[in-house]
Amino acid sequence: MISIFNEFLYRPLFNLLVFLYNTIPGTDIGIAIIAVTAVVKLVFWPLTGKAVKSQKALQEIQPKIKEIQEKYKDNKEEQSRKLMEFYKENKVNPMSGCFPLLVQIPILIALYQVFLKGFDPKSLSSLYYFVSNPGVINPIFLGFVNLALPNSIFAILAGVSQFFQAKMTMPKNSKLPNAPKSSDEYITQAISKQTLYFLPVFTVLISWKLPSGLALYWVVTTLFTLFQQYVIMRSTRVR
Repeated sequence: MISIFNEFLYRPLFNLLVFLYNTIPGTDIGIAIIAVTAVVKLVFWPLTGKAVKSQKALQEIQPKIKEIQEKYKDNKEEQSRKLMEFYKENKVNPMSGCFPLLVQIPILIALYQVFLKGFDPKSLSSLYYFVSNPGVINPIFLGFVNLALPNSIFAILAGVSQFFQAKMTMPKNSKLPNAPKSSDEYITQAISKQTLYFLPVFTVLISWKLPSGLALYWVVTTLFTLFQQYVIMRSTRVR
């Protein structure tokens, strides 16, 4: 499995990084990381778009879902049946937003490995014959940031961008006035708060000790995701 992962994911992405590093004027590894991130996000644009649209569709029907949950709160079997019927009638699959994101996880892991190992000269042995070997990769970004070393500013930026992404995707509270909250709603709210506050803090803590090239990648990929979510949400807004 490790060999398959390296040959079909890690190695192609690493070669793409070095190719762009060699090709883009200035031979700046930071610019190459941004370019690789842009290429990957564009390739996965349709899958990410499908996930965002599914998420938006679920948000729009949340009031009706809550009505069904409240009406059949004492009969979980009937509640599940009614919810499935409602999803079918509205042509919404509550799990459809998960699959496109799961598909991207191996790519994210491979990119993590690429940016973690990319500054090691030994990794250049993985280059294809048609990709020029630069001999050594200069880790300096824009002339003053060493992407091979941790950088507190980049770590904080990664956390802040993660916060805004979580804030953007958090479902709005559409509960009817004076209606009591169910246990499921309390759980959902707790998970949403953890996503909103815990993940950004966790991102900062992780990025604080890792090469700032990873933090740069995280900031760029989050900004691309925010832009894509904005575009899709705007285009699917109720007319």
